[in-house]
Amino acid sequence: MASEHTTGGSEGAELGRFLRARRTQTTPDQVGLTVGAGLRRTPGLRREELATLSGISIDYYVRLERGKETRPSPSVLDALARALHLDDQEHQHLRDLAARAARYAPEPPPAPSRTVRPHLKLLLETMRTNPAYILSRSMDFLAWNPGGLALYAGLDDWPARQRNLARYFFLHPAARELSPNWDTQVRACVSRLRAIAGTAPDAPDLTNIVGELLLKSPDFAKLWERYDVTGRKPAHKTFHHPQVGTITLTAQAMHLEGTPGQRLSVYTAEPGTPDADALLLLDMTAPQPAQRPARTDVEQPRPQS
Repeated sequence: MASEHTTGGSEGAELGRFLRARRTQTTPDQVGLTVGAGLRRTPGLRREELATLSGISIDYYVRLERGKETRPSPSVLDALARALHLDDQEHQHLRDLAARAARYAPEPPPAPSRTVRPHLKLLLETMRTNPAYILSRSMDFLAWNPGGLALYAGLDDWPARQRNLARYFFLHPAARELSPNWDTQVRACVSRLRAIAGTAPDAPDLTNIVGELLLKSPDFAKLWERYDVTGRKPAHKTFHHPQVGTITLTAQAMHLEGTPGQRLSVYTAEPGTPDADALLLLDMTAPQPAQRPARTDVEQPRPQS
């Protein structure tokens, strides 16, 4: 039997993994079922209970969960989502998994390009002194301004190709001290990776980082097993930064149109506050990007005779 930890395997199996994770984490009282006095083997719903709540046969549901049935109808998916009380994002993830299972192709897709367009790098510079950076879909750091990299204390110790936000949160010794809300941060991080990997389980950029963290971090493995695809992302984040002290910033992330899943994250502080002063200090003391060489192809003015 394949490990529940893996991201690969058939898309039918991925659909089944998601259903099983949601079923075992949904308690009977959440869906209005009365639990008898007998001992239950699982704290979540039994397969037959979920099948009954969804109006489908137990045999059909078992086939879904085992990855044997890969073409559930939209009405079945909607019934399962209602029975499990899925939110809108989880419901859409269920639809995406089912759609991919129905058109499964064995060849894994190539990793998306890591190239960041020049105008986006310029955008990062114009945002100074606000820390800003661009992440790939697998949370690799692709581009940043000085404060964007320095905000995650110690991340610049790693070579550029190893700088990944998920790797930092789980494996860098400074991460827990930096983030007082580390638990919330990592849940949102794993949920994002889970949602993307669910619809591209064999993509090398995702399998590489997920496989590494499953091997090296028991905390990551536990969260990965939960199969949450939604995570609470607080608008305000506090950092206990070793260079500039404790700062609380407003965070905003956005998808960059026309890119292969790249996202821009920006942190801001109210002007005139100690937090804004700390960002100025962070930007000033961070390693600065290399300056472009002066142009030599511009015609120089001729000296006056």
